[in-house]
Amino acid sequence: MPRSKNAVASRARKKKILNQAKGFYGKRKNVYTVAKNVVEKGMTYKFVGRKLKKRDYRTLWIARINAAVRAEGMNYSTFINKLEKANITLNRKVLADLAMNEPDTFKNLIAQVK
Repeated sequence: MPRSKNAVASRARKKKILNQAKGFYGKRKNVYTVAKNVVEKGMTYKFVGRKLKKRDYRTLWIARINAAVRAEGMNYSTFINKLEKANITLNRKVLADLAMNEPDTFKNLIAQVK
């Protein structure tokens, strides 16, 4: 009995990898074995990048809050501590947005916790 190769499925697998490698330079885009390795490595960077993005945004929010709070004569850690004690549960994303887009509201918030 002849061997069955299942060309349809194997071609589909290769096509999927080569489509993911679109836009890569040289053999990376059209040689399956090279493209497979590069796409796999790219996927790991993609995973790590999603985690780093969260970290970067939190750092940005903290820097923005700190800058806005220092203009009012307080520092970041004191401000966050006083927010906790006043039972104001706003996350850093919202606080940074208030500091950037609605400075008057943010000043009222600072006055509330002082």
